[in-house]
Amino acid sequence: MCGIVGYIGTQDCADILLRGLERLEYRGYDSAGLAIFDGQRTRVTRSVGKLVNLGARMKAAPVPGAVGIGHTRWATHGRPSEENAHPHTAGPVTVVHNGIVENHMALRAALEGRGHVFTSETDTEIFSHCIREQIDAGLDLTAAVRAIIGDIEGSYAIAVISETEPDKIVVAKNASPLVIGLGEGEMFLASDIPALLHHTRDFIYLHEQEMAVVTAAGVELSTLDGEVFERTPKHITWTPSQAEKGGYKHFMLKEIHEQPRAMVDTLRGRISLETGDVHLEDVSLDDARVQAIDRVYICACGTAWHAGLVGKRFIEQWARIPVEVDLASEFRYRDPLVTENSLFIAVSQSGETADTLAALKEAKRLGARVLSVCNVMESSIARESDDVVYTHAGPEIGVASTKAFMTQMLALNMVALFLARRRGTATPDVVTHALDQLSHLPGLVEQALSDTSAVEAVARKYMHARDFLYLGRGENFPIALEGALKLKEISYIHAEGYAAGEMKHGPIALIDEDMPVVVISPKGTHYDKTSSNLQEVMARQGLVIGIATEGDEELASVSEDILYVPVVEQFLQPFITTIPLQLLAYHVADMKGTDVDQPRNLAKSVTVE
Repeated sequence: MCGIVGYIGTQDCADILLRGLERLEYRGYDSAGLAIFDGQRTRVTRSVGKLVNLGARMKAAPVPGAVGIGHTRWATHGRPSEENAHPHTAGPVTVVHNGIVENHMALRAALEGRGHVFTSETDTEIFSHCIREQIDAGLDLTAAVRAIIGDIEGSYAIAVISETEPDKIVVAKNASPLVIGLGEGEMFLASDIPALLHHTRDFIYLHEQEMAVVTAAGVELSTLDGEVFERTPKHITWTPSQAEKGGYKHFMLKEIHEQPRAMVDTLRGRISLETGDVHLEDVSLDDARVQAIDRVYICACGTAWHAGLVGKRFIEQWARIPVEVDLASEFRYRDPLVTENSLFIAVSQSGETADTLAALKEAKRLGARVLSVCNVMESSIARESDDVVYTHAGPEIGVASTKAFMTQMLALNMVALFLARRRGTATPDVVTHALDQLSHLPGLVEQALSDTSAVEAVARKYMHARDFLYLGRGENFPIALEGALKLKEISYIHAEGYAAGEMKHGPIALIDEDMPVVVISPKGTHYDKTSSNLQEVMARQGLVIGIATEGDEELASVSEDILYVPVVEQFLQPFITTIPLQLLAYHVADMKGTDVDQPRNLAKSVTVE
């Protein structure tokens, strides 16, 4: 959620940095800061709250200088405070950082053992002390950054300046976005292109595990191992609206591709592999209250309801509590058996969904503890709740939810593990393993998004179909429901999702040679059963589109078309099998020419019952 900007050139850069941060406000933040080299030393100005506060400080005490970095911070390690705001300095070195250093506790302990004194609670300060130590040992700034980066475990985009070499900014990236803007006699950097479009239209995208040395004259790119290379800049011709879309044709496609980043932001600061536990900053459930929970109700609408169905499996698997999943529009009308020992979980992207809000209020009236999973800070549902887990997915503009769905599932998984630790139904080792798998999930989702050509080919082949059937078992049954919903929402093709075992109880009558049937069958405990259902479809000349684990030639041999997903543990399969279904719906709709981002009759947030 954080934002980085940087400038090196001939202009006083304070205003450039502030305006760039303003254009990154959509990412969310709770504090901000600038570091500018004034010709003699680096001067850092920081403030808590909105950028107007930082602007006021800069106006009251202007800092001249043509080299600087800026940052908006969303608190992860350490509360929102001025001392925890970026940039962070150690000796001559000043750093801004997006991401999370997973091994920061071990690194910090080692540095403190060598006499380093920390002034903040953040993981980011690790970078400045580590780099300073290398410079004190005789390395130049670039070599110092390269020397320490291999010790960092986790995600990062960093920008570093030093009083020892004030003619450069050194940057490095892994799993957090960073772009470099090219000017004439000046260079820019930022987390996202819109921050810089008022200054340049030519950009270099930094890829994973790459570095760059940025000077006023140009950019030198290299791998973390020191291998120098060149990359052709991209010229951006976006309109302001297109800039918001990041160059993608539609917001929905942009948001599909933002999912790895959104997942990192949802996990950030909340999972500890050291303790095998989950920290949910806005959840105050104590152990006694958790132990007293005898039933969980998950309540939501549409896509969020599908996330709730996945969440049910997580909570029952990890925390061993019975879970009911209700459509919010039905909950109040069935006289639910809610008590003071019930935990009611409301799931809503906007936090303003009227039916969900009404169901929440009814659950509170009946005495339940209310926890909400929301994307929008201080929304109505969040304010009405006892506890909140924010998904930090960032703005979702497309009506058909994608990254919100993904992060809702992720948040519910963390809630399940949080409950499990406090109920003693999962040991620290078991939770550590699950959290380790979750920490690698964004990279696997990015892998699943890396080549969409196979999905596009399937979309072109079936774009004129009148009906689709989606089948899945276990944790993939809700994904079948979600895949069908996505297709009908934006392409207007009739589609239905079913539990695969229910096919012979009715839906099989619909299958003929014109019916595409999407069969979600990754390797796992349900594989053989689902394969049997696939054979029943083939026997009736149905057109099988298989969603299969990479390398599964058996499923490919009996499918008309096959879409592969990366290998993951079974409890993570919904996150991976979702990807080709989102892309299939998108490309079918785009090829049909429908309004992908604003499909007919639908609104992003349903604020009436």
